[in-house]
Amino acid sequence: MENLTRLCIVRHGETDWNAEKRIQGHLDVPLNEAGLSQSHATADGLVELKFRAVYSSDLRRSWQTAEIVAKRLALPLHPLPGLRERHSGVLEGKTIDELAISHPEAHARYLDRDPDYAFGTGETMRVFSARVVNSIEGLIESQMGASLLLVTHGGVLDVIFRRATGRDLDAPRDYPMPNAGINWFEHHQGNWRLVAWAEQFHLDPNMDSGSDHPE
Repeated sequence: MENLTRLCIVRHGETDWNAEKRIQGHLDVPLNEAGLSQSHATADGLVELKFRAVYSSDLRRSWQTAEIVAKRLALPLHPLPGLRERHSGVLEGKTIDELAISHPEAHARYLDRDPDYAFGTGETMRVFSARVVNSIEGLIESQMGASLLLVTHGGVLDVIFRRATGRDLDAPRDYPMPNAGINWFEHHQGNWRLVAWAEQFHLDPNMDSGSDHPE
């Protein structure tokens, strides 16, 4: 199909804060040993495929993952700040249980998925979603018809999943988003299509993939 753009979107490897179920947001947490291993496994799983380039969030956990993959695939790597995780304000650095004690209103709004609540100094879900979609669709416009590899965060993947499936921002998140999971989308003439979700064929089945971990 002419001008069909294919996107392989990968969530970054695991961090210690993922393992602790601690919300990272814009805080710059590096990969742990499991995350580094997952990133190498992702590179091996994608090495036979053809992409024009790799684009990544500039946050360290994503960028480290992308560097490993881009090097293995011998592809250029470009930062795309629009792929950053949501800025989560007072949530950042806390687990959900800690948030319930320190900021009970924010905790309630988090559980309700209130799309217009910014958690103090953060982004609302609507602002975050618009930022992500505009960034990726701007990239698609400049690379139309290409196959692109994007490395990013759980919250970004959540936005694109909802965009492609028509799910509302405040609907429950009842689908997995494993660390280093591989997700495939197609974009054509303004329309998104989900092709495959949360592939983990490349990961050690005994490795904790972080499916239930916060961003």
